[in-house]
Amino acid sequence: MIHLEALQCLSVSSLGELMPTYKFTTPVIMENPGGEYHPLFSRIEIPVGITVLKIDGQYIETRYPSAEEYDGADVRYLGGITYEVDATEKAALEAAGYTVETVS
Repeated sequence: MIHLEALQCLSVSSLGELMPTYKFTTPVIMENPGGEYHPLFSRIEIPVGITVLKIDGQYIETRYPSAEEYDGADVRYLGGITYEVDATEKAALEAAGYTVETVS
């Protein structure tokens, strides 16, 4: 029995063959809320996504991309999100040092 979630990860070529699917999850850092909160909050760490932008073939990481960076990027991966990428983008991301998961 195939689950619906598994079907969403399958890609089919024009010849009807199943093609692998690749997933890229942007990096995250753990940080505490800081600020004027209760002192106990300093013990809590929450994950914060790092945005990855591909500009002129180079990947850069930024926590808060400016509008110019965002608009000027060839490819945008907003922090904390998992994206489906093709084999070409997978190779480029891995060459830049990122980990890309093969789903199927």
